[in-house]
Amino acid sequence: MRELQFREALREAMSEEMRKDERIFLMGEEVAEYDGAYKVSQGMLAEFGVKRIIDTPISELGFAGIGVGAAMNGLRPIIEFMTFNFSLVAIDQIINGASKMLSMSGGQFPVPIVFRGPTGSAGQLGQQHSNPFDSWYANCPGLKVIVPSNPMDAKGLLKSAIRDDDPVIFMESEQMYGDKGQVPEGEYVIPIGVAEIKKTGTDVTIVSFGKMMKIALKAADELAKENINAEVIDLRTIRPIDYNSVIQSVKKTNRLVILEEAWPLGSIATEVAFKVQKDAFDFLDAPIRRVTDPDTPLHYAPTLVEAYLPNPAKVVKAVKDVMYLK
Repeated sequence: MRELQFREALREAMSEEMRKDERIFLMGEEVAEYDGAYKVSQGMLAEFGVKRIIDTPISELGFAGIGVGAAMNGLRPIIEFMTFNFSLVAIDQIINGASKMLSMSGGQFPVPIVFRGPTGSAGQLGQQHSNPFDSWYANCPGLKVIVPSNPMDAKGLLKSAIRDDDPVIFMESEQMYGDKGQVPEGEYVIPIGVAEIKKTGTDVTIVSFGKMMKIALKAADELAKENINAEVIDLRTIRPIDYNSVIQSVKKTNRLVILEEAWPLGSIATEVAFKVQKDAFDFLDAPIRRVTDPDTPLHYAPTLVEAYLPNPAKVVKAVKDVMYLK
């Protein structure tokens, strides 16, 4: 094992796969000459050249469409969005193109493409650059959606995404690119659709994914100081969702809190809560609680950003609510 930054783990995943398969290429804004907006692709242009590390104009609809067409014709593109906020310009190519093509063609045209980049808030970026789109894309059949929380998972899951024959949405965070973590030296992949228990516990289950996992684990540490033993589950993939891991945990702890950076309506938290009450209702000792963003856009002022986003204190309060503690 060695310590890598999140961005370095992503770079290793792409570079290792590109060395094995000449059909893979990376395309997006500033990925080549500038070494990536967040330095994820640093050095890749020098190794792979201009035909495989391709700078694009500021035209997400255009280069997403080129990627879909390339995938239909036998290549395996990685399309980087500078932020998934900008992917809305390209969403027709992703939803009406990539996700539906295999079905519309009767299985004749698979679309092995990865769309990756940061999602959600990242400080004072204003309402048009702070939106979480995880649950939006997870709502679409034909896509797989991955939201890793640490460098080791990021590398293993991105390698799996690149090898997958279906279109994959791979969501990161601007605030995590500098995060460091232990990453194995040798070849490894992490299967898509398998959650991981990050901390075992007996009193309550906390479920989250992506950068919110840091908040979930901090909250679990705070709860431990009060002798509350929380089990923390990282979904890692939100389409498909590993419902079974959550349900088995709830059957043990009898209480569930779901943490997500998303608006509450139509969120992953809402979906997981529905599934648990449907399949494990008799094991619940309290109503399920969600900790999400408020049902409003994220404003610019730092005081409003702090009030808006989930934090450990909000998770601790939700846990105490399901345990009927003050």
